[in-house]
Amino acid sequence: MDASSQTAESASVVPAVAAAKLAPARWTRIIPVALVMYTIAFIDRTNISLALPRISRDLHLDPQQAGTVAGIFFWGYLALQIPGGHLAKHWSPKKFISVLLIAWSLFAVGCGLARTYHELLLLRLLLGIAESGVFPATLILLSHWFSRAERARANAMWLLCLPGAVILSSPFSGWMLDHWGWRIMLVAEGALPLAWLAIWLAFIQDHPAEARWLPQAERESLVAKLGAESAALESSENVPYLRALMRPQVLVLAAIYFCFVSGQMGLLFWLPSATENFKKLSSLHTGIVYTFPFIIGAIALLVVARHSDKTSERRKHASVAMSLGGLFILLAVAVISYSPLLAFAFLTLSGIGAYAPMGPFWAIPTETLPAKTVGSVMGFVNAIGNLGAYFAPLIVGYLNKITGNFVSGFAYLGAITVVGGALCLLLREKSASGV
Repeated sequence: MDASSQTAESASVVPAVAAAKLAPARWTRIIPVALVMYTIAFIDRTNISLALPRISRDLHLDPQQAGTVAGIFFWGYLALQIPGGHLAKHWSPKKFISVLLIAWSLFAVGCGLARTYHELLLLRLLLGIAESGVFPATLILLSHWFSRAERARANAMWLLCLPGAVILSSPFSGWMLDHWGWRIMLVAEGALPLAWLAIWLAFIQDHPAEARWLPQAERESLVAKLGAESAALESSENVPYLRALMRPQVLVLAAIYFCFVSGQMGLLFWLPSATENFKKLSSLHTGIVYTFPFIIGAIALLVVARHSDKTSERRKHASVAMSLGGLFILLAVAVISYSPLLAFAFLTLSGIGAYAPMGPFWAIPTETLPAKTVGSVMGFVNAIGNLGAYFAPLIVGYLNKITGNFVSGFAYLGAITVVGGALCLLLREKSASGV
């Protein structure tokens, strides 16, 4: 017994030591470059939310048209999700994202030059197409570099770009709005992808096997570990692409992500307008106040992902975080007539549900689905899920138009987020061995 337990202990210590040696280079090279890249993407996708009140005045948009401008991006966002995930898995995430960086920069700049509602609508649609392959391609890239035991944390550290983009860019974007106007803001931020392209090309490799900056022994150890995990999934199940997309697990993932993104993006797009109506603030002050839920979301994202990796549990972590976020939105709606300040405090706490579920949620596909089809499946889930980012701003805008306030719209956001949390409990998780 002593000998076997010592052997088992040695076997567990060696990978742990190897992981500790491997971690610093990967976490300080791959993650930061990917994080900044997608931060820029998220800024160019969402900076219009701060500008919507001014754009609406300049282009004479009613609330429903403003919601359409915010949400039309996500119809374009359907275009390259499945092919993008497939290309990243079977060609090159690095090269594919490089092409997309150039395309989305051109369309983001174009949004700042739009002169009519229809021009802006078209350019937002094209921007969605150009950005549509980036998310699944980056998830595939991370799965090439981080093992199952690290994946929720890797996803979470990369996905810090989502609340981080709001936290960092909103005050600056608000300042630009106050001093230069929405056109200059969109053009300046739209040029950022071209500046980052050189960094992306210099620092990113598709696989650890290509990383000359890793010592050979470390490189071989990492390649072997990731290869074994991928082989375990392939040996357990290997299905055609169409059947892979129609599996119950995938459809539930897509439904959950639809609910999640509805709450997240509805809040993101309409919170600045709701804040402006609550109390007259400058664009700079609105931008600062706007960051509060996203600061909470960033902290929760890291905490939940770390605990998910520590316990090797995914679906309950995603479910609890999402449900809490929805409940906080509903509490804000319930108390708004009594205390706007308390309502805003609840909205701030709702940032937990807007970001904390993402680390464990996006670990589930790469841990439960065959490596051959996982890129396409994640693209499909992201595509269907992100339709929520079209419908939610539109529904909130419509409800605002007919009621004259945001109460009903935000109640919808809270309710659909709670539904997403409940659906998480229907997901299947594989054992730590991957079988």
